[in-house]
Amino acid sequence: MTRVLVVEDDPQLVRALVINLQARHYGVDAASDGATALRLAAARQPDAVLLDLGLPDMDGVDIIKGLRGWSRVPILVLSARQASDEKVAALDAGADDYVTKPFSMDELLARLRAAVRRTEDTPLVPSAALVETEHFTLDLLAKKAVRDGRDVRLTPTEWHLLEILVTNPGRLITQRQLLQEVWGVSQSNKSNYLRVYMAQLRRKLETDPSHPRYLITEPGMGYRFEG
Repeated sequence: MTRVLVVEDDPQLVRALVINLQARHYGVDAASDGATALRLAAARQPDAVLLDLGLPDMDGVDIIKGLRGWSRVPILVLSARQASDEKVAALDAGADDYVTKPFSMDELLARLRAAVRRTEDTPLVPSAALVETEHFTLDLLAKKAVRDGRDVRLTPTEWHLLEILVTNPGRLITQRQLLQEVWGVSQSNKSNYLRVYMAQLRRKLETDPSHPRYLITEPGMGYRFEG
């Protein structure tokens, strides 16, 4: 049984989530504050966490950081906060997805299933060395890219950027995370680096670079690889 920890201080929403999750055969624990959430996460080892950012005793971002200190559990943020910088802060702290209230229960459950599935598909030790799509193949160990039967030359920086995205399929990686990982900077004014390199990667790998199939932009937030 997949176990979900619901961290939310709105009793009505908690009740709706618990009913819907249990009806679909999830095990559910609930916490109405951050301290209880961290304690339950350690004791119950959930398979996923649904987390409200606005809790009475601490900010949800601090809970994400606390969990990420020892756990890879998928964290889906549920929040009425609409600003993109709030979303980016949660994602940068280690959240896997962000659902804005009010939300459709069907959409939330679909995102929950996807997050759990990605975790189950991701090995704890080195990711799959071979990434194959309909149009290109990447050998991460040999640092070799092949598109339509021909070798594609990628620079070390292009490889580094691509590796981060393809080893986290389906997951949004924020601009800040990519800048920090690849260039050692996190300032948003360096985001032109990313635009340039992503454009280069699309020209080299995508069939239609202006309408990318694999290297997807989430405007104002970051990028994701869709295999």
